[in-house]
Amino acid sequence: MPFADDLIGAHTALALTRAIHTASPDDALAALHAASGALGPLALRERSDLLRDALLTDLDHSYDDFIAIIRKAAAADVHFSGWLIWPVTSAIADKALQDGRAEAFDDALAMLASLTSRLTSEFAIRTLLRHDLPRAMGVITSSWVISDDVDVRRLASEGTRSYLPWATRVPALLTDPQVTLPILNVLYRDDSDYVRRSVANHLNDLSRGHPDIVVDTARSWLAAPDGNTERLVGRALRTLIKRGDPGALDLLGFRPATLDVKHFDLDRDNLPVGDSVTFTADITNLGDTAARLSIDYVIHHRKADGMSTGKTFKLAVRTLAPGQSVQVSKTHSFRLITTRIYYPGTHAVELIINGVSAGRRELELTRAS
Repeated sequence: MPFADDLIGAHTALALTRAIHTASPDDALAALHAASGALGPLALRERSDLLRDALLTDLDHSYDDFIAIIRKAAAADVHFSGWLIWPVTSAIADKALQDGRAEAFDDALAMLASLTSRLTSEFAIRTLLRHDLPRAMGVITSSWVISDDVDVRRLASEGTRSYLPWATRVPALLTDPQVTLPILNVLYRDDSDYVRRSVANHLNDLSRGHPDIVVDTARSWLAAPDGNTERLVGRALRTLIKRGDPGALDLLGFRPATLDVKHFDLDRDNLPVGDSVTFTADITNLGDTAARLSIDYVIHHRKADGMSTGKTFKLAVRTLAPGQSVQVSKTHSFRLITTRIYYPGTHAVELIINGVSAGRRELELTRAS
């Protein structure tokens, strides 16, 4: 995964400064010059915010004059793209709200749409959504979802996600999932996989707090599908499937089954951090009809306080005829990663089939040698 320096570093600040200077040579751009040397200790979003604030400080003009400079920079510089677009679009949104006019708000929306193909405007749109959700949604649902530009259609879905990574939260999107369903209902059959993946991730976000609405929406899509709908729905319901949600499981054909699970074993029950464990299990369908199985496993991680927390991983999807058996196997690594701290002690591996536990095996994790 790239480091923050690789995405928004001194080179980004210098490229932005150069482009703005070309478009507005009379502005000194002291804040942008200073920002290029102040990015070091900051996280990625903090770096974007620093450049946004510097841009607003240096271009302390009316909204109309400010946006004219941005348009000139975009038109004149083919390199006015990539990660510098994040602070630029964020500055546009903030400047429109400082102006206060509806015309500035609408123009900022249009400018975000025009710049989104140069990186993405999905982070900046949150500022406008928080300020006036109905007005922004009116534009998004009337024009963005039917735009000829695939990046604008994708922005309609991605920018309005409840839990968009790296983005600020929009409280109204968390409390009312119905707000964005008109967007998804148009775009779930989009020609572009880029857009459809965003739709699936958007619906998956909604499943955190509104599983029934998500299942009902997915059911309506499957009633009027195209060749991509089943795959999209599978991705959209992935969190609910991992949770064992009965409605989601049933919708995808993972119904209660009579199973015999034998020889669920770990190849070792004691290992140091950094090593891997392999487990296997034999699954037999004892029922009279075919059984479609969603097979997952949960790693129950020991926490610092001695309690445990589970993380679910997808293992396999299998369909077994009556009497048929299958062996599943998986190697899971406990290698050191930046997003998790491993604590020595008792951990566990649990097998989950169609939302039901099929066994749990414990192991001791020791300190790395």
